[in-house]
Amino acid sequence: MSTPSVPEPVASFIEAVNRHDQAGFLGAFTADGVVDDWGREFTDPAAITTWSDREFLGAQGVLTPEEVTVDGDRITVVGDWRSTHANGRSSFAFDVVGDRIARMTIREG
Repeated sequence: MSTPSVPEPVASFIEAVNRHDQAGFLGAFTADGVVDDWGREFTDPAAITTWSDREFLGAQGVLTPEEVTVDGDRITVVGDWRSTHANGRSSFAFDVVGDRIARMTIREG
């Protein structure tokens, strides 16, 4: 299976996540960016960092995209998520504003 093409800025975001690059991860969000992880919302950089340190980058997470859909300013990546916190097929929906991510919503893939 070939790797699907992921549009920017989500492609760079996934690369930063897979490198466990906190500056690249946080820098991908708008100033008022939100992470929605299965209904738990993290609404400022400090909250996103605390969540990420425990469950995302800090858990050595790696996302391997398997499907990508684009609907206007929403890019959805379904793929295999592997980390020390959680594993499995997951859906990551990104609401994009300009060259930044305004919202990342994580659900079952």
